[in-house]
Amino acid sequence: MARIESATIGAPCWFDLFTRDPARAEEFYGAVLGWTADPAITEFGGYVNFRSGDTIVAGMLSHDGTADHPDGWTVYFATTDAKATADTAVAAGATVADEPMQVGDLGTFAVLVDPAGAPFGLWQPGAHQGFGVAAEAGAPLWFEYHAREYAPAVGFYTAALGVEASVMSDTPEFRYSQLVVDGEPRAGIFDATYLPEGVPSNWQVYLGVPDTDAAVDTVVRLGGRVIHAAEDTPFGRIATVVDPTGAVFRLGSVPG
Repeated sequence: MARIESATIGAPCWFDLFTRDPARAEEFYGAVLGWTADPAITEFGGYVNFRSGDTIVAGMLSHDGTADHPDGWTVYFATTDAKATADTAVAAGATVADEPMQVGDLGTFAVLVDPAGAPFGLWQPGAHQGFGVAAEAGAPLWFEYHAREYAPAVGFYTAALGVEASVMSDTPEFRYSQLVVDGEPRAGIFDATYLPEGVPSNWQVYLGVPDTDAAVDTVVRLGGRVIHAAEDTPFGRIATVVDPTGAVFRLGSVPG
């Protein structure tokens, strides 16, 4: 796929890993996805950028194990004004975890928690426009919200982000809407009645690999585990896995 030169406002533009073991994460994601890690940026709290080839695709921030939320991936949505979008999200029922903060000339970020308790981020691009490639091996394929309460989730994200929703399926067995920006689907919201008791609504990231089964084997070999084994779908061969410190993500096959 062609390089992504600029973020699409209202769509996911970045995702980063919050982890208590960055060295292990570098090894793990390097082996599973072929990523390399840039040196930590000291002036930005030791933040690390992951690359697929020479292109930045994701980030990582470490913590000391005392954080009040578990290791995991956060999805960021592009906005022209992080403060205004955060205010709109709060009016729609969100709470602010990290107030909008400028990161040098790179941009401005904020982290919020939606009404169902799921964290998500905002990114107002400056010099850093977000991931530079998508829909290929080593890059994001899709972003999907698994909602314990489906209709309120669709209502919240369309209001908070100023985007439209398109219903993909509305049967009792499969209720799914897509968040649409400029006529293109950019993320999904799934009626996740399957979620076990105690598991909150959450955003999930699909990451591309040439061979899902081989990637799953690498996940297990390096100390991760499998939540849902690889299966064929209309969108490729998909598996849900967990990294060694508990961050959940999905693997999806892409054409060779």
